[in-house]
Amino acid sequence: MPLPGLNGENLDELRMSAPAINISGFEKIYRARRRGENDVHALKPLTLAIEPGEVFGLLGPNGAGKTTLVKLLLGIVHATSGSATICGHAAGTTGSKALIGYLPENHRYPAYLAGEGVLSYFGSLSGMETSAVRKRSAMLLELVNMTKWRRTRVRQYSKGMMQRLGIAQALLNDPQVVFLDEPTDGVDPVGRREIRDVIGRLRNEGKTIFLNSHLLSEVELISDRVAILKQGEMVRIGTVRELTSSSNAYHIAVAADRAEEFAEAIAPFGPERIEGASALITADAERVNQAIDSLRARGLLITEITPARRSLEDLFMDIVGDNGGDAR
Repeated sequence: MPLPGLNGENLDELRMSAPAINISGFEKIYRARRRGENDVHALKPLTLAIEPGEVFGLLGPNGAGKTTLVKLLLGIVHATSGSATICGHAAGTTGSKALIGYLPENHRYPAYLAGEGVLSYFGSLSGMETSAVRKRSAMLLELVNMTKWRRTRVRQYSKGMMQRLGIAQALLNDPQVVFLDEPTDGVDPVGRREIRDVIGRLRNEGKTIFLNSHLLSEVELISDRVAILKQGEMVRIGTVRELTSSSNAYHIAVAADRAEEFAEAIAPFGPERIEGASALITADAERVNQAIDSLRARGLLITEITPARRSLEDLFMDIVGDNGGDAR
């Protein structure tokens, strides 16, 4: 059963409204409890706006401050300074929590409950009417491909099935902002694809997805924008294309049967890598044109000239290095 969606025009109007998440100078310092211990600056002053209908990926090594930021937005811990709103409501208030769905990492449900029982339990905690919980549960279990196991006890669920049920639980109250912490952890490739499709549908409805994951390839595939935290500070933010494009690196390839001649012709231009009849060179536009002229002068048929792109993982490793972070 499809979820009700928005048409493109209405979604554009929604995205022009106030940010779904608006953070201004958010900071968290855990004060030392004992003499001789140091304060922990878990999150340095952070300002950020996330729009309705945006899938926002948060990356960072362990201890970079990702969990702290999520806890601040959920109202689990309080900021040392700064403020944030969720759909216009101050973060941590009853008004903001009513608009939030949350899938925590390593979530646990009572093992004796069946899948639909878990949703019924969480629906009652949210104050939803029984009829609304039943209707919404049936729709969401179908959405995450768990209808077949709706009456199976949680103790028999695999990790992937637990993740699917967790996503259904996070969507039960029809939230406007959904926080997903490692949503594809333990899920097989087919399941990851299905979860990405669910996230895409939620985005098309105008819901905002705040995605926290260590699977950088998954974040790269689904996120509209990505931020990288390191030692409590946001060190990079942008669209995936902005973050992974390399302005001065190019792949150049020629016909496969001319590989040896190609290697000789491209050598003066300092290729970073040569693989058969293709190479990666880093150079400005003028030098790339010189390389092309050299290849043509030898009568080599150029079959490809494309700007090189780094993966999000490459960028992440360049930024993080060996010492990721020491915040919480």
